[in-house]
Amino acid sequence: FTWPDKRAANRLANTPTTMTLRPCREESVDFDHTQNLYIEGDNLDVLKVLRETYLGKVKMIYIDPPYNTGSNFIYPDSFVMDRGVYHGASGYRDAEGKINFQRKNTFSDGRYHSDWCSMLFSRLLLARSLLSPDGVILISIDDHESANLKKICDEVFGESNYLNQFAWVSNITGRQISGRGAAKTWESVLAYARDIDAC
Repeated sequence: FTWPDKRAANRLANTPTTMTLRPCREESVDFDHTQNLYIEGDNLDVLKVLRETYLGKVKMIYIDPPYNTGSNFIYPDSFVMDRGVYHGASGYRDAEGKINFQRKNTFSDGRYHSDWCSMLFSRLLLARSLLSPDGVILISIDDHESANLKKICDEVFGESNYLNQFAWVSNITGRQISGRGAAKTWESVLAYARDIDAC
């Protein structure tokens, strides 16, 4: 499974960060005795900082990434690659900028998924490094990117470490975000082990 800029996403995961974590004592409750952390910041940088201390020590990670639906809330939720960038990276245009007519351009082209895959790939590589040998990761996702997420997780964690895909009932009456199709009552949660034999 590949997409334009996959190698760049891999390099990004392995590039050191210069960021540090700074405590906010005035916003904390019982700072000196708590065993819990709430960390606010860019999750890529935070994962890199955490890797320094928690490499191989985390028992469970749960993430709820953007679903690439095109809606932006607090965080961006549209990861469609710019058409010009995609055309250059995918071979849609040749070196002179002319369209390569041997290649068909459809709505299912990778440019609709490439940036999202890169964003998630680098973060999952870092998350895997944090997991203990008996650790697990749970990832919420809907239908927009579930097939791509499964392929990325199979690569990052290994197909043999796939545990299950759970159905999380999110709205018993159903909801219809796009305004078409059947109203959906559930979303998926993918579960992977760091090492299924140790899990």
